[in-house]
Amino acid sequence: MHLHKTITALTLASASLFVLAPAHAEKLVLGNEGSYPPFSMVDPSGRLTGFEPDLAREMCKRMKVDCEIVVMDFKALIPALLQKKLDAVVSQTKPLPERKEKVLFGRPVLFNPDSYVVPEAKNYTFTPEGLKGVRIGLQRGSAQAKYVSETFGSGVQIVFYDNPDQIRLDLANGRLDMSLGPKISWTNEFLSKPQGKGWKFAGGDLWTGGGEAGSSWIARKDSGELLNRMNATLETIIKDCTFTKLRKPYMEVELLPEEAACR
Repeated sequence: MHLHKTITALTLASASLFVLAPAHAEKLVLGNEGSYPPFSMVDPSGRLTGFEPDLAREMCKRMKVDCEIVVMDFKALIPALLQKKLDAVVSQTKPLPERKEKVLFGRPVLFNPDSYVVPEAKNYTFTPEGLKGVRIGLQRGSAQAKYVSETFGSGVQIVFYDNPDQIRLDLANGRLDMSLGPKISWTNEFLSKPQGKGWKFAGGDLWTGGGEAGSSWIARKDSGELLNRMNATLETIIKDCTFTKLRKPYMEVELLPEEAACR
């Protein structure tokens, strides 16, 4: 009888432990390029920082999931996502048609037109003839690279780089004639700094690669439920003005129309 009671007690205790034990938290592996200031960068201590990592961490906290953010070159993000090495990409991505065939795009996280960055003394005509022989630095695999190649053909000399920091360095050192990129990043990381003295925007605002639809975070086509959860969480972050609070330490310009309610 005592043995039976002991076994029963142990069984009940085990059942109680099973019920009370917290479930393992869901874990997501997110990809970010980590070299696109002020949106993402690695600080001297090796920590990934910037607006998008901060926004992603807030999203994960509200979704009650553990998130690991993996840094890799922008051109490697979609292949890694499709190979299931990543669950989602939290680097702003423009909805190019060929990308939309492969992945799902979430709600926009920003609207950021492109513009050419050229020497102040130059007045280029942005035609195939006007840019013939010009060396233009562009990020490999970017919407800007596709746009320039399709618009100007082989007349321009496209020099490809893995990240914008390399482009800015070669511009400042006179190895390039111009670049084309998002105005917010180029204002914050080049034109507003000493190395950008003598350079200007030219050619007006361009919406390359469907940029007028905004840039978004992305997930695989079999991860629609995850993307819906991400979108819903981002909506609450934007609505309660946390999005704006996270953005302000990195840049002054508003990224979304909804931010007007948070002024």
